[in-house]
Amino acid sequence: MAKDLDVPPEHGSFSGKDYHDPPPAPLFDPVELGQWSFYRALIAEFVATLLFLYIGVRTVIGNASSTTNANPCGGVGILGISWAFGGMIFVLVYCTAGISGGHINPAVTFGLFLARKVSLVRAVLYMVVQCAGAIAGVGLAKGFQKTYYQEYHGGANMLSAGYSKGVGLAAELIGTFVLVYTVFSATDPKRVARDSHVPVLAPLPIGFAVFMVHLATIPITGTGINPARSLGAAVIYNQKKAWDDLWIFWVGPFIGAAAAAFYYQFILRAGAAKALGSFRSSGTQA
Repeated sequence: MAKDLDVPPEHGSFSGKDYHDPPPAPLFDPVELGQWSFYRALIAEFVATLLFLYIGVRTVIGNASSTTNANPCGGVGILGISWAFGGMIFVLVYCTAGISGGHINPAVTFGLFLARKVSLVRAVLYMVVQCAGAIAGVGLAKGFQKTYYQEYHGGANMLSAGYSKGVGLAAELIGTFVLVYTVFSATDPKRVARDSHVPVLAPLPIGFAVFMVHLATIPITGTGINPARSLGAAVIYNQKKAWDDLWIFWVGPFIGAAAAAFYYQFILRAGAAKALGSFRSSGTQA
């Protein structure tokens, strides 16, 4: 029998045996508190969330003020609002991914924390600056449109008439699942190692996921899928309805993010099977 030859892989090919997952982030990492890159990332998250809410809320209010009984098609409509939110996520993730990871959303940060992609310290501080940026962004939008801001509900997320709280919660949960699932898929380090174009294209599917979810859920909840976005609008609008419904826009997204993290890491990436195999091998060696 002829001896098998070791043929080098062709350019661009990939062998799963050559790839190793990066180590999980430590739960507590006090070292990063002394690094400028950490604080630079916090600033990037704050500014990105501010810009996201400013553009998004101004689009919502502008659409409402332009849509009248005499001119029902005067505004950009649901399609235009969806493009504004999805487009801004595309732009901002592209701009900040290399600095902070481009989370711009506490639910995304929470999902990545559960998957051990970021430390607890980073996750908590990211969520704090994201919420602060959202409040500042909505406040800026109100400053430019004081006349219409209160009249058109300040872009706040509220459950629409005719829908139960359970339906609203499910819409937010599923919408956030779609978003966080897309984030995991688009930023999977194994795909990045195999295909060099993946990091460049990652913002596109993430932004498009936000766009598609908005199309589906604006009629139900106005589309949150981002607890910071909902909190910022509720704080500045400061009306009872917005506060009463706010829990939907925190509980739903966090459950959806956790479900997406579990699905991707432990089912699609076979994390559960690897952990079980490691447990069995350690037991056999003992």
